[in-house]
Amino acid sequence: MSDVQKTVTHRNDEAKAQLQNRLKRVEGQVRGVQKMIEENRYCVDVLVQLAAIQAALKKVNMLLLEDHAKHCVTHAVKHGNGDEALSELMNIIARFSK
Repeated sequence: MSDVQKTVTHRNDEAKAQLQNRLKRVEGQVRGVQKMIEENRYCVDVLVQLAAIQAALKKVNMLLLEDHAKHCVTHAVKHGNGDEALSELMNIIARFSK
């Protein structure tokens, strides 16, 4: 594991709360889909809800990615670990692109 990956991120309380609230909403959506499946709801209705869950998770991904780029990567560049941090950033962007 690289030094960049071992670094603990410092998130302010507002950012943490925003991410946690979004994830709690996604958790509720997933429970709702589970109930829809249990109730044999119409496939298209379930698929619409699954698309909403995916969109919500993409938003969480983008918030985290933005935070990582603005704070973690910037910090690494300032402290001489820029090449490794940028490589890691590009790898995670590539994963999102699949």
